[in-house]
Amino acid sequence: MSAQNSAGIQTLLDAEREAQKIVQKAREYRTKRVKDARSEAQKEIEEYRKAKSDEFKRFEKEHTSGNRQAEEEADNRAKEECDTIQGLKTAKEGIQIAASLANAVTEPGT
Repeated sequence: MSAQNSAGIQTLLDAEREAQKIVQKAREYRTKRVKDARSEAQKEIEEYRKAKSDEFKRFEKEHTSGNRQAEEEADNRAKEECDTIQGLKTAKEGIQIAASLANAVTEPGT
C-alpha cells in the first residue's frame, strides 16, 4: 500500500508541476498581450496626436492668412487717412500763408 500511495503522491506532484507550467505560460502570455496592447495603444495615440496636430496647423494657416490680409487692409487705410490728414494740414497751412500775404499786401504798415 505504501508503494501505491507513493505512486499516487508522485502522480499528484507531477500533475501539480504540469499545472504550474501551464499557469506560468498563461501568465507570460497575458503579460505579453498586455505589453502588445499598450504598444498598440501608444501607436494609435501618436497617430491621433499627429493627425490633430496637422489639422490644427491647417486650421491655423487658413485663419492666420485672413488675419494678415485684414491687418494689411487696416494698415493701408490708416496710411491713406494719415496722408489725407497731412494733405489737409498742408492745405490749411497754405490757406493761412495766403491769408497772411493778403493781409500784408492789403493793410499798410503791418
